Amino acid sequence: MGAVTDREADSAVPAADPVPFDLASMRKQYRAEGLSETELAATPVEQFARWFKQAATDGGLFEPNAMVVSTADAEGRPSSRTVLLKHFDDQGFVFYTNYDSRKARELDANPHVSLLFPWHPMARQVVVTGVARRTGRDETAAYFRTRPHGSQLGAWASAQSTVVAGRRALDTAYAELAARYPEGEQVPVPPHWGGFRVVPAVVEFWQGRENRLHDRLRYVAEVGGGWRVERLSP
Repeated sequence: MGAVTDREADSAVPAADPVPFDLASMRKQYRAEGLSETELAATPVEQFARWFKQAATDGGLFEPNAMVVSTADAEGRPSSRTVLLKHFDDQGFVFYTNYDSRKARELDANPHVSLLFPWHPMARQVVVTGVARRTGRDETAAYFRTRPHGSQLGAWASAQSTVVAGRRALDTAYAELAARYPEGEQVPVPPHWGGFRVVPAVVEFWQGRENRLHDRLRYVAEVGGGWRVERLSP
């Protein structure tokens, strides 16, 4: 019998499972109350306000205004990240960012965007698809003034989405700004920073139901105004 080579010995050892859980068996049985057409508000923003109030008060969510913003570049390559919703009304859903960031550059090239609110503890999701437009500078400045002093400095210190030499470089930039604009002194609004308002074209409300027969109701904007409500198969 010949000697066992290192390669043969390695192949005889079962490969370690990189996932320490049986993902196929991980599932929850949703038992939440359903969502019917007769319960919906007249507009998606009104319906969103109802659900958001519940998410913010008794939904058990850490940040109910956290949403996944998905964009695509001019070639259609997608990217996603979590951003905080800062305002919503009949005109749309607003968030703020560095205009030199990847998301902003992609929105400048392709303004079509998706917002996902993953309210898992409530077995709910809201998906907004529409077009993003920059907010006016007055609106941006008004919001910037409400941010904590440190967050205002952070908007200057971070060249978002760019490569940095290390954490020390970021901390040094922040320290220099803190010395220049100490607490109590007004920090100017960065010209490269501002908001995007997502004007919705479709808004889907997803309610988890038993046996994976979820309720999916969506509002679709009609030409000339108004909304059409559709039920989707789960």
